[in-house]
Amino acid sequence: MMKRVNVEYYGRALSIEVGRVAKQADGAALVRYGETVVLVTAVAAKELRADTDFFPLTVDYQEKTFAAGKIPGGFFKREGRPSEKEVLTSRLIDRSIRPLFSDGLRCETQVIATVLSADRENDPDVLAMLGASVALEVSDIPFNGPLAGVRVGRVQGQWVINPTQSQLQDSEIDIFLSGCRDAIVMVEGGARMVPEDAILEALFQGHEAIQHLLSIQEEFKREVGKSKRPVPAAEQDKGLIQRVEELARDEILEAIAIPEKQERYKRLDDVKSGVLSQAMIEHPEKEKEIKAVFEELKRNYFRKLIVQDRRRIDGRSLKEVRPISCEVQVLPRTHGSALFTRGETQALVVTTLGTTSDEQKIDALIGEHYKKFMLHYNFPPFSVGEVKFLRSPGRREIGHGALAERALLPVLPKEEEFPYTIRVVSEILESNGSTSMATVCGGSLSLMDAGVPIAAPVAGIAMGLIKEGGEVRVLSDILGDEDHLGDMDFKVAGTRGGITALQMDIKIGGVTREVMREALYQAREGRVGILEVMETTIPEPRGEISGHAPRIITLKVKPEKIREIIGPGGKVIRGIVEETGVKMDVEDDGTVTIASSDEAATQKAVEMVQRITAEAEVGKIYKGTVRKIMDFGAFVEILPGTDGLVHISQLAPERVRRVTDILKEGDEVLVKVLEIDKQGKIKLSRKEALAETGKSQSPRGSRVRPDDSPRGER
Repeated sequence: MMKRVNVEYYGRALSIEVGRVAKQADGAALVRYGETVVLVTAVAAKELRADTDFFPLTVDYQEKTFAAGKIPGGFFKREGRPSEKEVLTSRLIDRSIRPLFSDGLRCETQVIATVLSADRENDPDVLAMLGASVALEVSDIPFNGPLAGVRVGRVQGQWVINPTQSQLQDSEIDIFLSGCRDAIVMVEGGARMVPEDAILEALFQGHEAIQHLLSIQEEFKREVGKSKRPVPAAEQDKGLIQRVEELARDEILEAIAIPEKQERYKRLDDVKSGVLSQAMIEHPEKEKEIKAVFEELKRNYFRKLIVQDRRRIDGRSLKEVRPISCEVQVLPRTHGSALFTRGETQALVVTTLGTTSDEQKIDALIGEHYKKFMLHYNFPPFSVGEVKFLRSPGRREIGHGALAERALLPVLPKEEEFPYTIRVVSEILESNGSTSMATVCGGSLSLMDAGVPIAAPVAGIAMGLIKEGGEVRVLSDILGDEDHLGDMDFKVAGTRGGITALQMDIKIGGVTREVMREALYQAREGRVGILEVMETTIPEPRGEISGHAPRIITLKVKPEKIREIIGPGGKVIRGIVEETGVKMDVEDDGTVTIASSDEAATQKAVEMVQRITAEAEVGKIYKGTVRKIMDFGAFVEILPGTDGLVHISQLAPERVRRVTDILKEGDEVLVKVLEIDKQGKIKLSRKEALAETGKSQSPRGSRVRPDDSPRGER
């Protein structure tokens, strides 16, 4: 059955349609906002996965280049591997919908969002989120929705829901959130050092804005929704549960109290093996069930320790941050480096400075643009004591890197003040929770070590949540186990002045405003404490960049001089680069950047450019080269590509019969600029140049040395 709803949503037409396209999917929605159109489908396999103990959900967001009227670049004229934008949007949708599926669902489920049209103003990710919820709501897949997402901005003090790309350029806040009727489910975004109260207000504004979208979805479900398929109830063997608890209780409590991660894991594995061997004597065919009961007991004891005893597995209080150590200049040849350690989490972060030619070109649906700041996050298997193949960055690496990049971007200097391309690489050496926030802290230290004049140091902290009944506990600086066994992972990064980035994932139905407020202010308390430790290591950016980094000098020339710098077929600029070894870039607006770690080479290149672009000044004396002899005078090149006329009457104080009596082509001669007329023609005088510089005059008809020096006179 087909159904379409058309509404006005914050100044633009919003259309949601089901039942017309992709009818063989379990659920499908076509969503349009402005001229951006996204198709979202949801399909779940009919058979359950009996061999798995988790929900096998896959979310794929894909942008078709035809949506923006483009043909893919490169040799293969079809879409290839997902872009960073596609990966991040897939993660946004996945993190939002995953907590809302029914417990016990074990069938392969896939949600695919395809951008069919893009107007370059309305971001498709908002539509993809809405379409995913609509497709699941009208399908027979057990989903505890509805859910919707919006982007919130603040432009000139005014809140804007779903700001356009143009508005985002001037917005001090860019937060994407999703939520259900009573709570926020997922948050991802950044800000320009905005205080906590403003972030809370942005979240409240966004949650209020999604209410109308939820009502529309409820209408869709009532009118065209399918009956939900049943979810098999998990059978519980109470006798087995009791037996495993008898065998494991004391040993689990003892093991989870071990503060060191690897030792704790080893002890828990030993306990699990012992319990399994004993329990299987009585229940020989229930190995899988025994393991599941053991894991559930471990989870319950862990959570009880925090909720009832207000104590964490490593002995810390709920607000306490693990011990921190910071080092800079840890690598001798890099431009900036830092080693940040917080408990058993350690990040080695390196900054590299480059030139304009090192910028990353992004070919997106909204058009081509360039990135001058890049942060790349790597998570090798040894960081958690594992053995795995090294692969290209996955969704996790891309997501963590994007979060850290967003956190540091607001404090970077403007291009006019610091014309470098900046790449920060984080290598995680140890992991026990919050490696992305360690990357933020290490990245800030590394940038300051490299001499990048950031506005303020940035620190990050990961907050957790344990909710049991009416009891709620907010944890600062969570461990890996507290993330895995807890109900929330809320990462907050910022300066002393405010928040620059935040990300929230939850495993329960949502968190209330009160809990969000408590988490934000507790995060601020922890963040300020971390900044105090960082500032004892390096309080401010170094006054100079590393001696191994390229020195960049920026020159401004008239745009019409660009062709002279480049030369025919690039001959001139190649010649400068080959002779000096520098890197050179010339922009259309006349900006010339010259970069080299060799200061002498840089200066030589600057002088060469200045000679090429210099303009004649009236009254100034130049040493020029005679290019052409005429009966009435000689044309002398005083600057590259710039020549003027020395009239025969201006060759010498005495009367000159023939120009060739004084000059010949190729001679070097001192001349003074007498006049530059409106057409740009230059009048020169050899006579006045000689008089002004104190050169004596040669006898009539005699020759002088080409350079007009006293040594050449007779």
